[in-house]
Amino acid sequence: MTLQDRIRKIAPYVPGEQPQDRDIIKLNTNECPYPPSPRFAEAYSSLSPADFRRYPDTEAHELVQAISDIYGIPVEQIFVGVGSDEVLAFAFQAFFTGGGRLLFPDITYSFYPVWAELYHIPFTAVPTDQDFRIRAEDYLGVDDACGVIFPNPNAPTGIAEPRSFVERILAGNPDKVVIVDEAYVDFGGETALPLLEKYENLMVIRTCSKSRAMAGLRIGYAFGSRQLIDAVKAIKFSFNSYTLNHASIIPGAAAIRDTVYFDEICSRIIKTRERMAQGLKKLGFVFPPSSANFIFAKHERIPGREIQEKLREKKIYVRRWDAPRISDYMRITVGTDEETDRLLEELGRITAC
Repeated sequence: MTLQDRIRKIAPYVPGEQPQDRDIIKLNTNECPYPPSPRFAEAYSSLSPADFRRYPDTEAHELVQAISDIYGIPVEQIFVGVGSDEVLAFAFQAFFTGGGRLLFPDITYSFYPVWAELYHIPFTAVPTDQDFRIRAEDYLGVDDACGVIFPNPNAPTGIAEPRSFVERILAGNPDKVVIVDEAYVDFGGETALPLLEKYENLMVIRTCSKSRAMAGLRIGYAFGSRQLIDAVKAIKFSFNSYTLNHASIIPGAAAIRDTVYFDEICSRIIKTRERMAQGLKKLGFVFPPSSANFIFAKHERIPGREIQEKLREKKIYVRRWDAPRISDYMRITVGTDEETDRLLEELGRITAC
């Protein structure tokens, strides 16, 4: 066996571009167009160099307590990590490596199949219907399934399903962990959190990267029964006890407690999203209804790649995948009103040709 034979080969997750040029309109990674809460800056400025001499709190108590206070869920049922991606990765290892197939939609967050391959988890990418909707019945009665995961609202489509939809999948899989990825729920979805009181097999995962405007801080968190949370903690402490740093815990907790600013930012983004949707329709774009901070759209006659390239020439970045069924669709993040005006202006020129 050669050295090359010993090196594992895996197709990694491909994140959205992060261009260093600040003179662009960046609508490709679903970041919040507004800064974090002013309380974040206050808490961050209160830190001194001496605060970084010691290791951070392994349990991130201050951050967990802030989340508990805001959502009314006991601290024993909360887990925090370095972005929702790390939380999800730990959950994959905790719940889905014991045999059986993991079920998730075919059009969904593209990190799911990467983790499944990384941790040797068999999986089935279940086709969504012709309108890109997830069908609950496809996740029921699958004897060899080890669990279910799906975003709600879904990504990259932005489609949200009601809580009753989630409950149907939970009730139909009592012996399997069902993970609901609520990265975008604050922009119009219906959270599954009330179902935690009824279903011990539910885990809900959230992020501070979108609605709380802290993508650069890397804070993710999960809610679940104590049994599920303890299982994820066991994975974390078998991997790295100090996943969240001091500069994330303290300012992050302060920002999470600012519910007034949070509500204001979400409302502004939703309002801009609806205005952007109206503008896109007038230009001949079609898209499913979005409950996220993006719109998943294609033009009725111009290929998605062509539009993406022409926007890029004008320093406007959007996301697109060369994947079956969706290669002509672009995922367009909702930016500021000014960025939206510029986007629609350039799209008007492109579609008029």
